[in-house]
Amino acid sequence: MEDKVSVVIPVHNAEKFIKDTVESVFAQGYDNIEIILCENNSTDSTKEIIKEMSDPRIKVLNLTDVNDAAGARNAGVKEADGRYIAFLDADDLWQKDKLNKQIAFMKEKNAAFCFTGYEFADEDAKPLGKIVKVPETISYNEALKNTTIFTSTVAFDMSVLTKEQIEMPHIKSEDTALWWKLLRTGVKAYGLNENLVYYRRPSKSLSSNKFEAIKRIWNLYRKQEKLSLLKSIACFTGWAFRAVGRRI
Repeated sequence: MEDKVSVVIPVHNAEKFIKDTVESVFAQGYDNIEIILCENNSTDSTKEIIKEMSDPRIKVLNLTDVNDAAGARNAGVKEADGRYIAFLDADDLWQKDKLNKQIAFMKEKNAAFCFTGYEFADEDAKPLGKIVKVPETISYNEALKNTTIFTSTVAFDMSVLTKEQIEMPHIKSEDTALWWKLLRTGVKAYGLNENLVYYRRPSKSLSSNKFEAIKRIWNLYRKQEKLSLLKSIACFTGWAFRAVGRRI
């Protein structure tokens, strides 16, 4: 029997995307799964769409006291009972065989923390041809300058890690903060350099999103990681160079 995978999906106002996202999980050909939909105070028709999903492998958490993606993911992690926990955002898509390839890779490498390559797509999930390649491994100091680990590609082996270890902090860019926390404590991250995920990018507000990303990454350096000013500048320069490279 395949080892069970718990797929944790935070969901907030995702009426346009959530059905396709869930279907991309069921299309994996990996049967031993559960999908945990962490519904977080949606005000559109997301709740009604979720109610129509009758597959017994779907668990729905109706979170009324959670107001961020970190809290939603953490709630999903607490409910998960699979050997593996995989993250997926409500507007992204997995390519076929993503789970089969990633779980096989993790077993081969004895990896507790794994991420994969991915491709940018537009709002309609049309691939844009920009594929992000990932390194075989990445260290803490390398990750400070290279936020190549994308949330919807990540999987953890919970026979090695604890749920407390993968709890996300309640800050902006909570996913990046988690990767750094794990790497800082000696957990090794392995990269599967295959394009296995579509990262859907909304067309609106791209310029403001870039400005927000700059503020978030700087705050992580100074407030979360408590880096010196000089090291923060050095890491930021490396991050900015690679971030631009991923998008052109």
